[in-house]
Amino acid sequence: NGPSGICLSYLLSGYRPYLSPEAIHPNPILHTKLEEARHLSIVDQDLEYLSEGLEGRSSNPVAVLFDTLLHPDADFGYDYPPVLHWKLEQHNYIPHVVLGRGPPGGAWHSMEGSMLTISFGDWMELPGLTFKEWAASKRRNIKSDRVMPEEIACYYKHYVKVMGLQKNFRDNVYITSVSRLYRGKDDEDRSQLNENISTPHLEMEDGQKSLIKRNWEVRGYQRATDGSHVPFCLFAENVALATGTFDSPGRLQVEGEDFPFVLHSMSDFGAAISKGKLRGKADPVLIVGAGLTAADAVLCAYNNNIPVIHVFRRRVTDTSLIFKQLPKKLYPEYHKVYHMMCTQSHTVDSNLHSAYTSFPEHNVLSFKPEMKCVLQSASGLKKILKFSVALVLIGSHPNLFFLKDQGHSIGHHSNQPITCKGNPIEIDPYTYECTKEANLFALGPLVGDNFVRFLKGGALGIARCLAIRQKKKHELIESGDGGGDGVP
Repeated sequence: NGPSGICLSYLLSGYRPYLSPEAIHPNPILHTKLEEARHLSIVDQDLEYLSEGLEGRSSNPVAVLFDTLLHPDADFGYDYPPVLHWKLEQHNYIPHVVLGRGPPGGAWHSMEGSMLTISFGDWMELPGLTFKEWAASKRRNIKSDRVMPEEIACYYKHYVKVMGLQKNFRDNVYITSVSRLYRGKDDEDRSQLNENISTPHLEMEDGQKSLIKRNWEVRGYQRATDGSHVPFCLFAENVALATGTFDSPGRLQVEGEDFPFVLHSMSDFGAAISKGKLRGKADPVLIVGAGLTAADAVLCAYNNNIPVIHVFRRRVTDTSLIFKQLPKKLYPEYHKVYHMMCTQSHTVDSNLHSAYTSFPEHNVLSFKPEMKCVLQSASGLKKILKFSVALVLIGSHPNLFFLKDQGHSIGHHSNQPITCKGNPIEIDPYTYECTKEANLFALGPLVGDNFVRFLKGGALGIARCLAIRQKKKHELIESGDGGGDGVP
């Protein structure tokens, strides 16, 4: 129930995007295509045709298309308004339920509250409610274009309410298994969604009699207010995976990594600082990683006067480092960290107990029980360093334990764990349906779209695919009612 699930629910609830009457898209070819079918919503148009020739920072063409409709030429620094306006069309409602472990907003509720988001606030917003409108309505004083995760989490929670989506959301739900069913066709056609949900906590609204196929069985439990676990089982024709990749922190897989003084999340680090565990410690904190979360940890330690040893595998000149892709003016704090990475290396400053020391091109070989770490340089030279606490921040992976073989069969590389960059789920680029598993869809970081800007394209692709299938189903039913043989 993070931004991917919320956006998909918005579209499945019948909200439809149309080209605004006064809008002119800065891309003349795309604008001409949009004009050709102005009377149709974007959901009812050929997404492959519209997205042809567009380029952007996603490998998924529909993600680039939807982003350029919502934020035209954003990557060139322009702040053009969206070229779309939204209509709620009740007849386009597709019955669905959104299951999430916490409140709507997903992982945004558990991110470190003091850091600024990497994206601008308006890039984090969902269709139909701008972030600035929400901030103004809540009398929030948003001081810069970049905002704190806490603000984004509140915005997503409010969005679900204001758009009237709550009836489809079930919070505090833990999924234990999602498995494919193989049943006879007669049995499938008789099943009804509202009869198949076996707990009152998860019942759909009354009167909903949508005929569905029992393709999937979803099992889990809902945590009640008294802390008890209420099990449930529901059946669904389609399942959309929108779990993000925040579940399982990346691990070094080295000796000693399970010691209690080796942490794997910013929240654990923040808790250690707030409890005063690191106050007055002579030994530095050891931070492993060269991404933005590691940089956040460096800033957090730096701001709390905790000395830092910063270890990472890449060279500081590596063009794939995220700092190389961030404009200095917009991200001064990250460029401050990058500057320190370059200029305060152990080769430059031999005093390891200064405020910050970097170890580029180094690997961690092991952690020792006496709070020591064995490092190895690119040349093979080993060093032993003493630290107060270690923080391993090398990315995170999705946890798809509830799928058969933990979802290893649906990635680009079969029989390997799903990862956002190296092995995302393989999907049809226009419908977001898994190429190796029919009626199973995936969107967001699971298919390589880490930024909220681009995950909205997944919602568009899935909504179009399901709308087409629902239309065909209705045509089949109508032709059957008319005494025909059921073939359209």
